[in-house]
Amino acid sequence: MTDSIMSKAATMEIPINSNGDTGTLPEDDSLEQAAKRQWSLGEKVGSSRGPRDLQQVMVSGPNLNETSIVSGGYGGTAEGIIPTSSIKGSNMNHSSSSSSMTAEESTKGVAVEKIEQVKKWGLNTYKCTKQMISERFGRGSRTVDLELEAQIEVLRDTKRKYENVLRLARGLTNHFYNMVQTQHALGDTFADLSQKSPELRDEFGYNAETQKLLCKNGETLLGAINFFVSSINTLVNKTMEDTLMTIKMYENARLEFDAYRTDLEELSAGPRDAVTIARIEAAQQQYQVQKDKYERLRSDVTIKLKFLEENKVKVMHKQLLLFHNAISAYFAGNQQQLEQTLRQFNIKLRPPGADKPSWLEEQ
Repeated sequence: MTDSIMSKAATMEIPINSNGDTGTLPEDDSLEQAAKRQWSLGEKVGSSRGPRDLQQVMVSGPNLNETSIVSGGYGGTAEGIIPTSSIKGSNMNHSSSSSSMTAEESTKGVAVEKIEQVKKWGLNTYKCTKQMISERFGRGSRTVDLELEAQIEVLRDTKRKYENVLRLARGLTNHFYNMVQTQHALGDTFADLSQKSPELRDEFGYNAETQKLLCKNGETLLGAINFFVSSINTLVNKTMEDTLMTIKMYENARLEFDAYRTDLEELSAGPRDAVTIARIEAAQQQYQVQKDKYERLRSDVTIKLKFLEENKVKVMHKQLLLFHNAISAYFAGNQQQLEQTLRQFNIKLRPPGADKPSWLEEQ
């Protein structure tokens, strides 16, 4: 009853007279009397409950988790009530949606960055291909350092010749190894026949000792030749190859530099408007970047060529002296000089009877 009265009071229209005073309604007295009766009834109930019930209500208090927010007046329907639990859930959904949006934005940023890299790479490849075709057909100009180009050509020719020396030295090693193995087998056969042929024991014995000595000296010479081959291989396939890799990077940088230089020259020769000036400024920046890269690599190539030449002379002086002394001592039959040559260059041979295969067998 009280709820219906309050609802009616909340939704009742109050008429206003022309002078601004509220008019009296027939229902005003009834509403006022009903309110007084409700108030007196509440006082009787409160007095019957006592202060203990009031204290219990104050201590327990309302359940905040079940608190509702009412929209509209007292006479509003239940559709205007919003539980606080739904508010918390919406906040959590908002937080999760925010994090998902952040992850999506970062993913988009990475994708955009990759697209820009691919676009830049494609543009650079197009410019370099255009420049290379122009140079081959004689329509484009190229930057040439005559002194450096001559040194590079000498290096490539030297590498080809040293590769030939390396191939021949490996062939000599293989053939000489087969000869040493044949001498070893022949010495064993002579020694066996010396024991089984009493009438030719001395003759077979002399030849067996000779072949064993030649086999021993041959293994010593093989050690020297192996050291020679290993050093030449390091010089050709590591030291020279490293310098040639730097030269290749330098040549690519030269091609890019000429491509951006040509692009800048073509833009500068055209008409000047706002768009063209902006493109010229961007091309000028790219040209400067490529120019710095080109000059840096050119300096690196010059330094490496200088150190390579010094290293090549030092290595080849030592290896050629070793090869000459070892070959001369072996074919002269000078076993002491041959062993001294190996000690001079700190070459250690595999001890006889070792289980590990020799360096030649591993090859």
